[in-house]
Amino acid sequence: MTSAVRQPAAQEYPPTSSQLPPRRLAGGAREKAIAEAAVQFFAEVGFDGDTRELARRVGVTQSLIFKYFPSKAALIERVYQEVYVGRWNPYWEVIITDRRVPLEERLIRLYTDYARTALTWDWVRLFMFSGLKGEAINQRYLQFLRSRVLEPVATELRAELGLPPPQQVPLSEVEIELVWGINARIFYFGQRRWIFNVPLEADLDQLIALTIRHFLAGARSVLPALIVVPGQPARTAG
Repeated sequence: MTSAVRQPAAQEYPPTSSQLPPRRLAGGAREKAIAEAAVQFFAEVGFDGDTRELARRVGVTQSLIFKYFPSKAALIERVYQEVYVGRWNPYWEVIITDRRVPLEERLIRLYTDYARTALTWDWVRLFMFSGLKGEAINQRYLQFLRSRVLEPVATELRAELGLPPPQQVPLSEVEIELVWGINARIFYFGQRRWIFNVPLEADLDQLIALTIRHFLAGARSVLPALIVVPGQPARTAG
């Protein structure tokens, strides 16, 4: 693992005005261009941003925006679909459950690849603005993330430690919170870059690998004592 600081991919940087859509496009392309411009616009100014200003930046009339998106809420929904649904990679779900690969390696692969999407400028800022504004993006995405990543990871962690599967003992909220800790730490790397303007001074891939190893070491220590099978004595942590 190299010690050099990893340089972000091009899409991780804030877009420039040259990336805005051209003025003349066909219907479907125009709708797509407005949606992409809305992603950039709301990521920059937040969800209080006015659609008149968005129209000015795109170079169209406000009425044309509402021709494709009947309300601001519909436009925000399209932003959610573009960023959080459209960029989801099914590979992340596959690698979690591939028990041919050691769990530590699986989680490092998962979160290293996931970070390339989740730590981009627009992804991080839209997520933060959504929470501050009370938009549903946060709640919807976190529920999606829980079912697609957190619960599967918690299930695989039990298998790794020889603990009863969820079919025998349902996953507890405490277990889910433990896995949340991975996502919270990795998302903080994105907050530092795109919210606090404090770039990482270490290699991101290395930090993710250390985060996973730290998580697994802690889980091996504390998790066995949390899984209680009815009629059997509790295990001791260690």
